[in-house]
Order: sequence, then structure tokens, then C-alpha cells
Amino acid sequence: MMMWALYDELLAEIPPDLRVTDCLAGQHWTLVRSKTAGIAMTPREGRLSVKGAGQLRGLKVRELAEYIKSWHYNEATVGLAALNSALNTQERARELAGAPAAASAQEQASAFAVYRERVRGRKVAVIGHFPDLGVLSDVCTLSILERRPLEGDFPDPACEYILPRQDYVFITATTLVNKTLPRLLELAHQAQVILVGPSTPLTNRLFRHGISVLAGTVVTEPEKAWQFVQEGGGGPELFDHGCLMVKVVAPEA
Repeated sequence: MMMWALYDELLAEIPPDLRVTDCLAGQHWTLVRSKTAGIAMTPREGRLSVKGAGQLRGLKVRELAEYIKSWHYNEATVGLAALNSALNTQERARELAGAPAAASAQEQASAFAVYRERVRGRKVAVIGHFPDLGVLSDVCTLSILERRPLEGDFPDPACEYILPRQDYVFITATTLVNKTLPRLLELAHQAQVILVGPSTPLTNRLFRHGISVLAGTVVTEPEKAWQFVQEGGGGPELFDHGCLMVKVVAPEA
């Protein structure tokens, strides 16, 4: 079905014989290891057991990544992490973005800081209340859309009214989990769209769907990241524990 076209394109990129070597559904982040350690944000919604838990190690990655189509958000998150374990490698990052093999978090800036001057005076919408949006609030007309709105945020149904009028739209990659990304891309088709967050798959296939920039993550030190997640670590401190921000720009952008 056409509604799953974006998902099917992503799944088709996974090598058919690649196997899962480990899986960790942490409190804040979910990790799956195969070619690399893939990461996705653990959802707040739903704490039901993941189908096949206890037997996921050894599955074909493509089989586990199919969970991304599940309406059980914990399963979909495991599926997204499995997808990223095949795609978000250091080699691919270097190929797509020219990123170094490693860099400290202190040497990096968030996607919002990078775009601060570019969006000055423009209309900007952000899907998801990220912790570092303060760098944008005083330079542009900013609309924050959130499923659990904080003071000043818009509830997510307001996307239907707000996104078609924006110059720039930042979308959290967790919208792949709740299945809203295809519709958000339709609404934001006139804007420059940046898919942002550690859950972002690094693949130029996403550029075919109207995304201009991928602001994602590569796990450069899997053991360090694994321990952080296993011990309950969350938030941007992830980037102090073996993870690297990577930005990939579409050729036409």
C-alpha cells in the first residue's frame, strides 16, 4: 500500500542476511546491534512486552526492522533501532556527509544552533519539544508542536493548520514510530524539512520524500553507549557516551 511506501523503501536497504547480535530496550533509549549499534528513542507511550522478547538475538535484521510498522510503539521503536543498526554506520556517515570517525560532543552543535542564522526572520515549526530550542526562539517566528504540549506549545493536531505556512520545519524522527511522518511531509512540502534526532536513519532515500536534511546519530563507541543506556542514561548526555551527531544534506539543498 502507498501509505507504507516510505517504510518499505527503508527496509529494502537492509542487507537480507544481516543478523541481530543484541538488543537493549532501555528506559530512555533502545539499542540494537548488527552492523553497528542502532539507536532510537524509547517511547513514553505503552509498556507492553515486545513480541518475541528473549528470542530477538539472532533474527535477521530485516525481520526485526519490520517491527517499525507495528502500532505497538515499543515494538516499532525496536524496529527503528534495528533499521539504524544496518544504516547508521561510520562508513555511511563518511560517504554521505564526510563526517569524521569520531568527535567529542563539545565540538558539535545541535541542528537548531547550526540553523540559527539561516532561519532568522523566517517562519519555523518544530515537531517535538526538544531541550535546546532556546537558540531559535529569539530569531524567528517559532511554533512548537507537541503531543504533550508544554506552556506555549501547540497540540500536534495543529500541524494541519500550521505546517503549510512555514519556511522551515524540523521533525523528530520518532514520527517514524507513531506513523505520522508521511502526513507531516505532505503538509510541509513547501518548506525546507530537517529530520532530526538520534532516531534518524541515514539514507538518501528519505530525500525522495521531501526531506532536505538528516540530522542523525552514529554510535562510534558501542560499548560505551550500551553501558550508558543499560544504566538508565537519557537526554543529550548520550553524546558524551560514544555517540556522534551527523548532518547529511540533500544534493539539491
